[in-house]
Amino acid sequence: MPAADEVYTMEQVEAHCTAKSVWVTYKGKVYDVTEFAVDHPGGADLVLQHAGTDIEEVLGDEDSHSHSAAAYEMLDEYCIGVLSDDGMKKRHGVSMKHTEEVQKGVALGMAKKSDKFIDPTKPMLAQVIFSKWSKDFYVEQVHLPRQVKGSAPLFGNWLEFLSLAPWYVIPIVYIPISLYNIYYAVTELGQPLFNVPIYFSVGLLLWTFIEYSLHRFAFHVDAFLPDHQIAFTLHFLLHGIHHFLPMDKYERSLRIVAVAFLTYCFVFLRLRLVMPPALGLTLSLPVYKAVLAIFPTGINHLVIAGAYCGFMMYDMVHYHLHHARPFTAHLRAMKTYHLDHHYKNANLGYGITSKLWDYVFQTELK
Repeated sequence: MPAADEVYTMEQVEAHCTAKSVWVTYKGKVYDVTEFAVDHPGGADLVLQHAGTDIEEVLGDEDSHSHSAAAYEMLDEYCIGVLSDDGMKKRHGVSMKHTEEVQKGVALGMAKKSDKFIDPTKPMLAQVIFSKWSKDFYVEQVHLPRQVKGSAPLFGNWLEFLSLAPWYVIPIVYIPISLYNIYYAVTELGQPLFNVPIYFSVGLLLWTFIEYSLHRFAFHVDAFLPDHQIAFTLHFLLHGIHHFLPMDKYERSLRIVAVAFLTYCFVFLRLRLVMPPALGLTLSLPVYKAVLAIFPTGINHLVIAGAYCGFMMYDMVHYHLHHARPFTAHLRAMKTYHLDHHYKNANLGYGITSKLWDYVFQTELK
């Protein structure tokens, strides 16, 4: 990437106005936002509308295009240079003033990012474990999103692959699990075929409630988080890392690998797990056991099939919302909704695949 002090003319900026290269100017600086365009909450098309132009006016209009402080700080990471004096004169009708309120913002009600927090270019886990932060500082900083090139290291050694799960791992793991439970319910437990779509749908609905509950009450336990580095570490691995690096190209959470491993062992191999990963035990086995106990024999496996399919859809939709251009109106709305949860208010908007339970429990992000 060019040096941040390189000088560009407005004509050079205007030439970068396609999906392959998106440049904009803001307050006399030039930004290459090509990589971020697809991740923009409003979609890449909205960014392309302003490609090759100055965006100070549109960013300054709080009524039509409100942004958090985190968004302005993220923009700085894409700076590639400054406008020439002639370029400054040719900007498109832009006022040279911008209110301090917009510049500071009120993202999550938090303070500004601190350089005393995690350095995402170095192994992050050790930094959290051996930190001397207070709870207030940790909770404040982990919810202020950072942007890094590539994928930030968690372990910094051969264990790194355990924390990386490409999106396609999810269907590879959970489609066989869902199919196995349907097969087992029909062939071994005598469930009629017409029961399959009915109780499979019940499982899908059950998962949406689990999705909401986990996100709200397990992942966002900030108020009840103990003031201790061990608690910070568990919180960071469970969900904090995702809020810290929301645009990481990998699902940087041990829960995916842990849940997948536990599920295969329990459902297919029926092994006794001597040292089960704590996150997998928390997220998979209790739910599995509860469904087996609550629903009648046979029906319970159809519900389990739907729930695991729901989890698979959730993880793939979640990844899609962060890193792809949504192809339906619902997904476009959910992309904006979910990224508002990251960049504006982490204490509302817990739904990922839908807003259903946010409506029910009045936690909708508006």
